[in-house]
Parts: sequence; C-alpha cells; structure tokens
Amino acid sequence: MEKLCVIGAGESGVGAALLAKEKDFDVFVSDYGIIKDEEKKILNDNNIPFEEKGHSIERLIECNIFVKSPGVPEKASVIQKLRAENKRIISEIEFGFNYYNGIILAVTGSNGKTTTAGLLFHLLKSCHLNVGLGGNIGTSFCKRIVEQEYEYMVLELSSFQLDDIEKFKPNISILINITPDHLDRYNSNFEEYINSKFRIAENQTMEDLFIVNADDPTILRKMKNMQSNVRIVNVTTKNYKDGITSKDGNSIYDLTLKGSHNLLNATLALKAARALALDESLLQKALMTFQNVEHRLELVAKINGIEFINDSKATNVDASFYGLNSVENPMIWIAGGTDKGNDYSELFSSVKGRVKLLICLGKENEKLKLAFQNHVPEILETQDVYQAVQWAFENGMAGDVVLLSPACASFDLFKNYEDRGQQFKNAVFQLLEK
Repeated sequence: MEKLCVIGAGESGVGAALLAKEKDFDVFVSDYGIIKDEEKKILNDNNIPFEEKGHSIERLIECNIFVKSPGVPEKASVIQKLRAENKRIISEIEFGFNYYNGIILAVTGSNGKTTTAGLLFHLLKSCHLNVGLGGNIGTSFCKRIVEQEYEYMVLELSSFQLDDIEKFKPNISILINITPDHLDRYNSNFEEYINSKFRIAENQTMEDLFIVNADDPTILRKMKNMQSNVRIVNVTTKNYKDGITSKDGNSIYDLTLKGSHNLLNATLALKAARALALDESLLQKALMTFQNVEHRLELVAKINGIEFINDSKATNVDASFYGLNSVENPMIWIAGGTDKGNDYSELFSSVKGRVKLLICLGKENEKLKLAFQNHVPEILETQDVYQAVQWAFENGMAGDVVLLSPACASFDLFKNYEDRGQQFKNAVFQLLEK
C-alpha cells in the first residue's frame, strides 16, 4: 500500500486525506499548528491518523507522495526538508485531478474569482447540469469528488492551489485579472505571482479554452511570450460596454450584479457557459436570479440613515479599489489587517474627498496610517471590530456609508475573511438592538 502524507489539515488537506483513504492509500496527516475540532472529528471518524503542533520528519520521509495544502508556504521548513529528500509534492487540486473524469471549468484571478466561479456554477446548475462547485470557494475539490460523481466541476483556484500542479488541465479556464497580491509568498516578486496564475493554462491543448480579460495589461504582456497551444478567447470592454448582450446581440440581459467589474465577471462566466452549448433562455434567467456571495459588497443594515457594507473579502488593494469606487456617498472606511506587501498609493484617488474617517482595524497599523495621513481628514485605530463599528456609527450621519473593505488579509485578528465579515455583521446587528 502506497504511503501518502497530507501537509496541513484545513479544508483542502482533510479533503485530500478523505480521497486518499477512499483510494486505498496508507494516509497520514501532519499539521504544524492546532487542528480544528471539526477537522479532527472527520479524520477520527474515517480512521485517518494525524499529528498536530509540529511535524515528525522521520515519519514523514517514509511516505512516497505528499499533498501540500495551499496554506502551507513553500518556505516552510517541513517543505524544504522534503524537497531536500527529493520527495514528490503536489497540490490538493493535482491529487483530485487524478481521480476526476468529468468536465472541469476553472477560474482564477487576483479579484473577482469567487463571484465569477459562483455565477458560472449558477449558470450550469440552472441549465440542469450535474455540477459541483469547489476549490477556493469553500468545499475542496477532493471532498467534492468523494461526496458524489459530478459530470461537471467549477473550481475557483488561488495561486497557491496552482503552485504544485503537474498535469492538472481544465477543459475551460478563465483568467480574470492579475494585480500585485500575496507577494509575501512570492519573494516580493510580482513575476513569480504572474507565472503562478498562468499555470491554470499550462497543460491545456487545442481541445480546451482559455478565456482571458484582454484589457488587463499584465495578462497581455505575459501572453506575448506564452508557450501554449490552447484556444484563447479574448474578452474586452467592447464585449460588455453596454451590458451583457444576448447571443444574437439584439438585446441586453438584466443582471443582479452591479458595477463594471461585475459586467466583466459575468461576461467571462457566460462565455464559458456558452462554450458548452447550453440553452440561452435558461442562461438569461440565471443571470437574473444569481445572488452574490456573502462578504463581498454585502449590505448588512441601514441604521439612522447610515449604510453598513461588508466587503471583508477585499483582502488586497485591488479588491478594495473596486469596493471604494462602488460607493458614491461619503464614507467611513474600516481597513487593515495583515499587510501582504501592499502599495496603498493606488487607493489615494479613491479616498481623497470621499472618505471622512479611516478606522484601522489590525495589530500593525503604522503602514496604513502613514500612507493615508495626508489623504483622509481623520484616522483612528483599534483591534476590536465592535469598537470600530461603534466609532463608525458615532461619527456617521444620514447618507453616509460605513464600508469594511480591509485591503489586507485577516489572520492577525480573525480566523479568516469570513470570520472578520461575520464579526463585523454581528457588531452592526448589536447596534440595531440598542
């Protein structure tokens, strides 16, 4: 029996362990940190041995193959030791691909991938296809494979999930945009991050489609030197300038999504769905019924004329750029968290004259305060989301918008961006009860 070790016991790691168990591997899970109780229960219920609070290298090197969870950085000492032993290390996405025979539609990009993947799944589901949704959007690819046989799979993929692929090949891939993000994981080298994103198409052939935002300058620059035989579909502003048009171009469809960036997301998703020759009338209805994901420009409540918007999923500067520019009213902006090598100058024009108060919510706020001290009238800082919401309410007035759009990762004060967004919502709900 071949020995397989999973490094990292989060959603992806546990999903990989479950699939490995099903495929008769001798499975072991190792995590440097503390494994969550719910993940431990899954492992125990399936008789999968594990360790936490450190890695037993002697035991690990007995394994033949390693599945690395996306949250484990390449520079982690355990990965470096395994590399020194010339061990085979693959991503959970690659491992799942070995056992999936259906049609894969994969979505990546610095921003908008959750919305685009969610909409694409909704389009296919609305056309009565047997489709699953997984990857970076909640349930892991491997866990989806274990739960049932899906004929189609929509995957949202982060750069981390693409880093350790070998043969992974989507039938249709979508690249939305590339802006500086996660540079702390890529040696502060933007080119390394770009290369990681483009791995989504590296194994595709002329039988496959690579749908790209051809208005993105970084994508265009990279594609000039791209070595690939895949069929490329370019999407530009002219494709959606006046809205999402019908297949014959004679009418414009209604969308639940608002904003020019979401017109791009919807166009990319629709291009992919149409490539499957799906019923156009069903696609039109699906565009009108899609509900965007939680924590992405989500209106939480309106209290005394002040709107509270949860954009916790804006974990980088580019995402916050879209969030800030989607609001027309005066703003109180809550931002901050774990900085990922951010260049905040890209947001100066978006905040000047529009943000009346910046509330820094993080353990280390100096870079954020220094960046905006000459661009917003007032800056406060706290490590308590309830305090941040209370200050926003006290300083706001009817017509203002309180926008949580952090431009940073969440791991300094919260479990993840969902936890940050939910705690923000709870704080707003607490205001409603007063």
